[in-house]
Amino acid sequence: MIATVRSEGSVSESVLYVAFELGQREWKLALTSGFDVKPWLRTVAGGDLAAVERVLRAARQRCGLAPTAAVISCYEAGRDGFWIHRALQQLGVANRVVDSASIDVKRRQRRMKTDRIDAIKLVMMLMRVSRGEPDVWAEVRVPSIEAEAARHVSRERTTLRQEQTRLQNQIGSWLATWGCRVSRAQRRQPAWWTRSGPGMIRCCRRPSKIGSRGPQPASCC
Repeated sequence: MIATVRSEGSVSESVLYVAFELGQREWKLALTSGFDVKPWLRTVAGGDLAAVERVLRAARQRCGLAPTAAVISCYEAGRDGFWIHRALQQLGVANRVVDSASIDVKRRQRRMKTDRIDAIKLVMMLMRVSRGEPDVWAEVRVPSIEAEAARHVSRERTTLRQEQTRLQNQIGSWLATWGCRVSRAQRRQPAWWTRSGPGMIRCCRRPSKIGSRGPQPASCC
C-alpha cells in the first residue's frame, strides 16, 4: 500500500538526513545536513544497528549539529521488510520506506548503478521531500506487526495450496503414464493408488514415488 508523502520540516533546520542503501552483507549510508553540504558516505555491516548509531553520532559532530539533532532517514522497500524501519524508530529516527518503483532512474544511470550513486541520490531526494516538494517519490505504508504477521500467514497458506496443486498434478501425470486414471473421489480413499479400471495396469504400493522431484525407477507390475 502506498502512503501519502508527508513533510518532516524544512531543510534549513538542524536536521541530519540519512539514506540507506541496503545490501545482504553491508549497508551504505549517505549523510548530510543540507543541500550545501557534501554527503558523507559510510559503510556498516548489514543489520549492525550499534554501528549505525555510532555513524549517526559521528555525522552530527561532522556536520556541526547538536548531539540531539533530529535524524530523518529513508531506504527503499525490499527483501528486508519493515524491521529496519521499526528499529530506526526505536533509535529516535524518523524513517521513510520508499517504493523503489517510484524512483525515476535514467537509462544511462541504470548502466552505472552503484550503491554510492543510489545512496547519494536517495539522500538528495529525501531533502527535497522534507522541503515539501511534491511528486518526488511514493512511500510504502508500514503495517503494524500484527497486520504483517497475518499477511505472512496468508502468503504461507497460498504457498501450501499451490504446492498441493503441484503434487496433485504430478501424481496424476505419473499415474497416467501407466494407464491409471484416478478421480478426486478415489484420491480420498486409503488405498487409491492400488485401484485401476478394466484393462489398465495395476499400480504397486509405492507412495514414496509420489511427490518426489527426481527420477526414480518405474514401480508398476
